Amino acid sequence: MGIRDWPEGERPREKLLTLGAPVLSDAELLAIFLRVGVKGRSAVDLARDLLVAFGGLRPLLEADQARFCAEHGLGEAKYVQLQASLELSRRHLGSLLERGGALTSPALVRQFLTSQLRHLPHEAFAALFLDTQHRVIRFETLSEGTLDSASVYPREVSRRALALNAGALIFAHNHPSGVAEPSDADRRITQRLKDALGLFEIRVLDHFVVGDGEVISFAERGWL
Repeated sequence: MGIRDWPEGERPREKLLTLGAPVLSDAELLAIFLRVGVKGRSAVDLARDLLVAFGGLRPLLEADQARFCAEHGLGEAKYVQLQASLELSRRHLGSLLERGGALTSPALVRQFLTSQLRHLPHEAFAALFLDTQHRVIRFETLSEGTLDSASVYPREVSRRALALNAGALIFAHNHPSGVAEPSDADRRITQRLKDALGLFEIRVLDHFVVGDGEVISFAERGWL
């Protein structure tokens, strides 16, 4: 039996239109993306199989092209479509933090930083540059690689902040291991950055560490 033969209230597309996307399961959302199944398997059945094969939704979404296309029912066209969808999502979140917009939602900041950093296979260090009214000036990746004194230079970060006429910054970096707990090196470099920027009366509002499903805030820990 195909999805078209299911009761209308159980079909993923109809459920989304009637009840909204949040009520759908991962498999149902993925089935809408897949559109069709394979011989003997509906799109929902295929979606469930793929979630098991990849070990969950996130590994599927972040799989490289070779791994993604190797699965039955997927292919290059679906890979391109998925990458475009993910990039649209990231740009949508970025548009909510457009230049000139004041930061009013800590949850949105977390969501935006997670969308920018969580999927990366390597460690990256980034910053949101803000003016004195905490309006967004720019988001930039400042360094890639292991976060330590050899990869993040307080002098260069300060120079960039002055060039953008920033009054405050929010730092963020990811832990590709998935464990968000900050290391001693994370705390040391954050303090060095805070001290360097403080010489120019530029505030460090927070430093987020992005892990797998968890984001830790230095400010919430009382470390700033």
